[in-house]
Amino acid sequence: MLLMVLNVFYDVIMRYFFNDVSIGMQELEWHLFGAMFMFGIGYTFKEDGHVRVDVFYDQMSIRSQAFVNIFGSIVFALPITLLILYFSIDYTYQAYEMGEGSADPGGLPYRWIIRSVIPISSVFLTLSIIYIVLNEVENLLSPERKEAQQ
Repeated sequence: MLLMVLNVFYDVIMRYFFNDVSIGMQELEWHLFGAMFMFGIGYTFKEDGHVRVDVFYDQMSIRSQAFVNIFGSIVFALPITLLILYFSIDYTYQAYEMGEGSADPGGLPYRWIIRSVIPISSVFLTLSIIYIVLNEVENLLSPERKEAQQ
């Protein structure tokens, strides 16, 4: 995040005060933003920070909430994460093999670096899903633990 802020600051100063534009720095902005977003998904999931409609969920017992979280994690989150992981490995490897870079003059080389964020962040998200499922199983086995935390 700090690198992205510094990059945008540099880019704005160069553009508006020195009338100098760097394609590579502009591309680095969206590379850093994409990496921040992709790595943030697993962290936000682990911290239970994703937006959801809690109209019914808040009224449920801790056991019911645990079942909902386990079901949602295993049936919805895990399969799509594993699909993304599976297909992104080849996607990244192809970019590495052909030495893909930016099509713009002055753009960044080595596009495989930003593409590698997809499978790596998918691994982190998978680990977060496993953490959530195990945590909710623990809540099912001892619901008083979660009540004490609230």
